[in-house]
Amino acid sequence: MSVRPLPDLIPDTKLKLPKQAERTLSSGLTVIAIRRPAVPLIEMRLRVPFGRAPLARATLLSQALFTGTATMSSIDIAAELQSVGGGLSAGLDPDRLLVTGNSLAGGLDRMLEILAGVLSDPTYPAEEVATERDRLADHIQVAQTQPAHLARTALLQRVYGRHPYAVQTPEAEQVKGVRPAQLRALHADRVRPQGAVLVLVGDLNPEKAIDSAEKALSGWIGPSRDGNVPPTPELEPGPLLLVDRPGAVQSSLRMALPAVTRTDPDYAALQLANMVFGGYFSSRWVENIREDKGYTYGPHSSIEHFVAGSSLVVAAEVATEVTGPAMLETLYELGRIASLPPGEEELEQARRYALGTLRLGMSTQAGLAGLASIYASFGLRLDYLREHSAALASATREQVAEAAARYLAPSAAVTVVLGDADKVEAPLAALTAVERSE
Repeated sequence: MSVRPLPDLIPDTKLKLPKQAERTLSSGLTVIAIRRPAVPLIEMRLRVPFGRAPLARATLLSQALFTGTATMSSIDIAAELQSVGGGLSAGLDPDRLLVTGNSLAGGLDRMLEILAGVLSDPTYPAEEVATERDRLADHIQVAQTQPAHLARTALLQRVYGRHPYAVQTPEAEQVKGVRPAQLRALHADRVRPQGAVLVLVGDLNPEKAIDSAEKALSGWIGPSRDGNVPPTPELEPGPLLLVDRPGAVQSSLRMALPAVTRTDPDYAALQLANMVFGGYFSSRWVENIREDKGYTYGPHSSIEHFVAGSSLVVAAEVATEVTGPAMLETLYELGRIASLPPGEEELEQARRYALGTLRLGMSTQAGLAGLASIYASFGLRLDYLREHSAALASATREQVAEAAARYLAPSAAVTVVLGDADKVEAPLAALTAVERSE
């Protein structure tokens, strides 16, 4: 059976961006409204600066944010949101408190009113907080039995050391010690509009949507505490850190490599180099250790961006007996991409994938809202999509090879392996220096 060739790239790489408006309110909140009338819905994203907040309290606050206001219980909030075809939820990353929501287009004003009550007049009732506290503690305890979580935790500590990013999940016992009064105090201190960004996307008039947000959120005021996180430390390659997990039938391989921010001139070339190495299913590394050798099911590599710095993370779960061979092939593929330019065809295939996923990511209201919100929290706007698309389309083999040599050399990697140390230490030690951590 003949294989059909991939279609040519769209000649015009300029993206058509939707109609939008932006306004910074007197409170310091920036509101961005984007018209995308595909369906009569509106997606909402709110990011509030939350860097360096006490981790256990901040994590529980994100889970208990909708437990009640002075005038509404958690049941009232859910029922009112349901009446306008919507919902609200919250989460936390090392830099931001994120509130996500949606509603029918006609329910925007009500959704914003409910959001305003949650932001400006929360109560954190003791019984509701206790329920969320127990649920979160249980979730953390389960996560701490999962190899992927343990490997991620070890890598973060190895990469970031004393930096705030080194610990991103609190201990269950720390969460169990948090009280409602502490959540109220943290909310009053840190859930403030200054520096926050609200994004609205959907079937809306941008200026009128901002008017609605300004009216609804007029009571949410107050300066924010300085939550700026210091720049991340330089990666310090050293011995492979082997974290013992006696009896494990799999090993979790993790690497961190240098990376650059989205606005760096090298970023598009580095993204393409990563694609060729391990960033998608047709990459070299996936072809090698999954398709050819069957060492693993889902290896992947990706560039992670935090406000204070970026890194490229390589991850795979492999059977214990092939831990050494899998690491050998990983080092081989990193060395190959760092020392030899990619082929024309494989670069074009990676380029098409990167451009296609960029367009696909903004094809829905939710996807566009997510992108706009993430970019805004880094000081970028949707124009960045057009600029980055053009950079991906124009990056040359030479630029991709230079980026790979600069950032993907195996000698630059910080490496962590979680597994049965008695069985995998010797094969790994034959490849590189190993430091064992019990």
